[in-house]
Amino acid sequence: MVSGITVHPIEFTGAGPGDPGLLTLAALRALEQADVVLHDSLVAPAILALAGPQARLVDVGKRGFGRSTPQADINCLLVEHANRGARVVRLKAGDPTIFARLDEELTACEAAGIPWNITPGITAAAAAAASLGQSQTQRGRNRSLRYLTGHDAEGMAEHDWAALARPGAVAALYMGKAAARFVQGRLLMHGAGPETPVSVIENASCPDERILATTLAALPETLAAARMDGPALIWLGLAPRAARAALKRKESA
Repeated sequence: MVSGITVHPIEFTGAGPGDPGLLTLAALRALEQADVVLHDSLVAPAILALAGPQARLVDVGKRGFGRSTPQADINCLLVEHANRGARVVRLKAGDPTIFARLDEELTACEAAGIPWNITPGITAAAAAAASLGQSQTQRGRNRSLRYLTGHDAEGMAEHDWAALARPGAVAALYMGKAAARFVQGRLLMHGAGPETPVSVIENASCPDERILATTLAALPETLAAARMDGPALIWLGLAPRAARAALKRKESA
């Protein structure tokens, strides 16, 4: 209670990759009951439309290398609305525990004495792999799986490039369009094969989804020619199943 006001737990909720059909029942219930929805810019309009008629929708999105809502402002909004007795949903694209600055917002809630819950969502990597018709892990191919970010607060993100360059390595690269040439250079420098398969999935799971099948050697040029405007996930080491099957038929001919 704050001065006689009931403070409800803030619901940190995953909106999934974009298709409303992939939203969890728990996430739908939270949206229907929300008074305030603080949402990412990447959350699909069709999902925002599922919020109850009483809900106030507030875009607090962050855009890579573009206009963004400062994290401190988001933290303040969470605390402010919760302390007014509103049922607050912090709606994050994909899963709130993956590259979503969740910890910073939870820390702000804890400092203000505000309870919270986390509702996981289907992440873009899972949706993109499904669109490719591929497993994220496969016996005999990869014993590990990595989710990477293309850039962080310091700029282009560094990773264990030697491990990522090994044959059979598989990794999902989030926020990777601007970092594609950097990632390509690091991987080739550490011994990755130029022919390593790479898939780029734009707007995974949505009606305007687009899939580009390419190789590590051609990745930057493929992206430049495609002129992608939507959010894209890059799967390193995975090709669309249909493209892989066609290549095998060609090699055996």
